[in-house]
Amino acid sequence: MRKYRKVLVGILASLLLVVLAGCGNKSADGPITVGSQGSDLQIWEHIAKSKQAKDAGLKIQVKEITDGTQLNKATTEGQVDVNAFQSWAYYQAYNRENPNGKLAALGTTYLEPMGIYSKKFKKLDEIKDGSTIAIANNPANTSRGLELLQTAGLIKLKKNFSALGDTKDITSNPKHLKFKEIDDTTGPRVLNDVDVVLISNTVALDGGLHVLTDSLFHEKLDQSTKDNVNILATAAKNKNNKNYKKLVKLYHNKDIQAWIKKKYYGTKIEVNKPLSYFDN
Repeated sequence: MRKYRKVLVGILASLLLVVLAGCGNKSADGPITVGSQGSDLQIWEHIAKSKQAKDAGLKIQVKEITDGTQLNKATTEGQVDVNAFQSWAYYQAYNRENPNGKLAALGTTYLEPMGIYSKKFKKLDEIKDGSTIAIANNPANTSRGLELLQTAGLIKLKKNFSALGDTKDITSNPKHLKFKEIDDTTGPRVLNDVDVVLISNTVALDGGLHVLTDSLFHEKLDQSTKDNVNILATAAKNKNNKNYKKLVKLYHNKDIQAWIKKKYYGTKIEVNKPLSYFDN
């Protein structure tokens, strides 16, 4: 009898391991839920239906969450497996502010240049003394916008300016520019209300603006803008999930990239780099 009990216990233990293995590998058989917003949402809807996704053996469901903080939270809590919307700087800022619910980066996707827009001025040197500039009220895009203004020659920032920097870190403001914080999704809608607006490209596209032709000045892809490169992110516990990592390779498929370039007029500049790129 004891012998049979041991055999039975062994069988039950084996079955339990199989069940647990299946639970821990959700996306191996089931769909991967990609959370996104704006034009990124459209890209992943296209990818989900593509022949390339089918060939890669990936089933993808796309979920829209328009608030970045909520989308990251949904990712760490498991309602979303992978998200596609944020820059490296936004990701770092989120992890610093949420130490108990961290994300992990899976890979790079693109740089969407942030632009300086205005309906009152046609050139940077036309911006008048005392003009008001609308700037995003979230830490990552606040610092990104200020760095863009510095690159454009409108202000100077302290030497150790960081991804969590703000207007208090301005050391030189020769035009006496004033700053108004706004929800960064409202950029195009406030163009008539303020002199100058800093707008990220996803938001600009949604508002019918083309960063390469409509902005007074915009970011270029170089070492100074590497923190603004977008990534795919997942919950920290899933950082080694092989199926999630396949999404990075799928995004950079040449046919997918050709579709993105045509659809978004070249405003999403592909960046296919290892994550070590951000350490250099």
